[in-house]
Amino acid sequence: MSLVETLRVVQAPEENKRNAGVSLDLSWVKQVHVNRSSLERRASTLTCRRAVENEWRAAWLLHAVRCVDLTNLAGDDSSGKVRSLCARARRPVRDDLLSAMDASGLAITTGAVCVFPAVVADAFRALEGSRIPVAAFSSGLSPLKLRLAEIGYAVEAGASEIDLAIAGDRVLTGDWEVLYEEIASFREASRGACLKVMLAAGAFASPCKVQKASLTAMMAGADFIGTSTAKVAANASFETGLAVVRAIREYRQRTGYRVGFKTAGGIRHMRQALEWLILLKEELGREWLEPELLRIGASSLLNDIERELEYHVTGRYSASYRYPIAEEP
Repeated sequence: MSLVETLRVVQAPEENKRNAGVSLDLSWVKQVHVNRSSLERRASTLTCRRAVENEWRAAWLLHAVRCVDLTNLAGDDSSGKVRSLCARARRPVRDDLLSAMDASGLAITTGAVCVFPAVVADAFRALEGSRIPVAAFSSGLSPLKLRLAEIGYAVEAGASEIDLAIAGDRVLTGDWEVLYEEIASFREASRGACLKVMLAAGAFASPCKVQKASLTAMMAGADFIGTSTAKVAANASFETGLAVVRAIREYRQRTGYRVGFKTAGGIRHMRQALEWLILLKEELGREWLEPELLRIGASSLLNDIERELEYHVTGRYSASYRYPIAEEP
């Protein structure tokens, strides 16, 4: 089987019915319980039981590229940097490598470009003519009124996705009613844009709180649940991601709506990307391997994936300085 045929096996596009949300069911939220030791054991064995090699490995890595939200949240945005980021999103893998793998016709791009609202218009212009969406990142520290205005501004400037960091104190105090109302208001302000609710899950410590926050966000109409924002000191662990994924699975079983999953924060190596793909495949099924339901927020991950693809083609690794400079925020 050729690499192109292998990638087509990995891909299984299916129309996704958008999550319309449901009324807040506090009894459902409060009955959530997590066996932490069981969760940790499952997370530790998931990747040990699966290996992706040779053409399959290359195909999965190309597929991971399609799920990347290429991100710049370092706070030093300029028009030039945004254009450079968007150029990288359009051509994330060198043409000679794609040609060598007989994959030139696959039109590989990243899943989205994620920037601050102030430079959304620059990114939108730089991506004009492509199908790559612009995602605007909204911090969880501003007052509600300002955040709603910021989201409206980003959508008007061309953002078709909103990466929304929630206020962590709502989760820590268990104020689910307020969290639900806030996320519902953010969804309304997004005017149809894809709403990705990002948990600072690494700061919550309890996987039970992570699942409760995930369920509340989905009931309020979140299209994606994200583990972290890469703007906090403690990035979400593999165990935390598993807790989010299981909340997504339960929500699908009860409501019929498929909600996407996004992982972000500290993902720099291709092995990490493969681990997340394996987790989604094992826990949710192949349909969650599509960019419509899976995103990987990263800025330097593409370099490591490209080095691994070069090794697949040539049998040797090239020096890292040959690749574009990218810094994790």
